[in-house]
Amino acid sequence: MKKIHIVGLGLLGGSFGLGALRKFPELQVTGTDISEQNLKDALTLGIITEAKEKPDSDTDLVILATPADTLGDLLKETLDQIGENTLVIDLGSTKAKLCREIADHPKRKQYLAGHPIAGTEYSGPKAAFADLLDRKVMIICDLEKTDLTLKEKAYELFDALNLKLRFMDPEEHDRHLAFVSHLSHITSFMLGKTVLQKMEDEKNIFDMAGSGFASTVRLAKSSPAMWAPILTENKDNILASLDGYISNLTAMREKIAQSDSEGIYQEFAEINKIRDILDLGK
Repeated sequence: MKKIHIVGLGLLGGSFGLGALRKFPELQVTGTDISEQNLKDALTLGIITEAKEKPDSDTDLVILATPADTLGDLLKETLDQIGENTLVIDLGSTKAKLCREIADHPKRKQYLAGHPIAGTEYSGPKAAFADLLDRKVMIICDLEKTDLTLKEKAYELFDALNLKLRFMDPEEHDRHLAFVSHLSHITSFMLGKTVLQKMEDEKNIFDMAGSGFASTVRLAKSSPAMWAPILTENKDNILASLDGYISNLTAMREKIAQSDSEGIYQEFAEINKIRDILDLGK
């Protein structure tokens, strides 16, 4: 592997660039970003070795790390540009719609649908770091539709970055992510909104915010440019997850209104089982 091209030089794209260059010091990493400042920062920070709008014809891998609603057109455009020995990988948080849109493209075999379960609440090239992907899960969808030889290029990079691969159906991916990722971001943003609204009357409310509030609302610091498109791209699954969440909140509100301390305790004790599940996954 000699050349990688990255479109979108924020947290994920930038971390792929830094991680790849650390493992392959002779690698040429070109890239582009819609933001001129991001492009300048990526060069300064050593995320890319050269700014370039399009990948060279002999590029091994093209990584697309842009907002979810831009990936459909960008993927088709990129596939139209590349040579026969280049593989395109996207890092989007939604997969079903994208895989459907690209299903009949003549270069479909040169595309690998990926989603690294990695990130922080920060965004942009300055938030990127080489270890972001270390020991994180990389979900791959529709693996059988990608050319066998080209897949080896992706595996070489994933192995070097110490990613753990998991394979899923695109619809299953979107359904599960709506519950364990997308819903948590919505609730964090809405908790932040609720407290900000209260702050209009209670100016000192944040003086009383402890670590519990900070950890729960942490995701509300995430990039709106990334998350707003995710919620619309995966709308049906997210609405289903919201319906379940709102139903549970309504039931808990009723227990509180009735001063049902025992009912609240029993429900919380049952939910505490999630500790074992999460600890098992570590």
